[in-house]
Amino acid sequence: MDRQLISSGTVWEKKYGYSRAVKVGNMVFVSGTTAVDENGDVVGLDDVYLQAVYIFKKIEKALQQAGASLQHVVRIRTFITNMGQYPEVLKAQGEVFEHIRPAATLVEVTALIDDRLLVEIEADAVVG
Repeated sequence: MDRQLISSGTVWEKKYGYSRAVKVGNMVFVSGTTAVDENGDVVGLDDVYLQAVYIFKKIEKALQQAGASLQHVVRIRTFITNMGQYPEVLKAQGEVFEHIRPAATLVEVTALIDDRLLVEIEADAVVG
């Protein structure tokens, strides 16, 4: 089965051995995605809602590179560093997935790779 690696072009992917997304057959798996832009800057500093909005756009871009769209998403996993902020994260999620309604998980974690990051999201999609 063909395996397509999707890259966002950051230095971390090669350095740490991962891809922004991987497409195998009709399935697309998007790595844990944070609100870090291509210059390494955190987007939405101290604002979990803005970070989540940015992340969903980043996920959408990776899906498009794989020939998929947000409509193809069947599962998302969200990791937040403060469960008290879940309403803002779910607000952003609802704006994107209100009609798509993938299976979803939301968990609190003690930390992400950078203290300025408040949320990280993964997505799985099935095309066709």
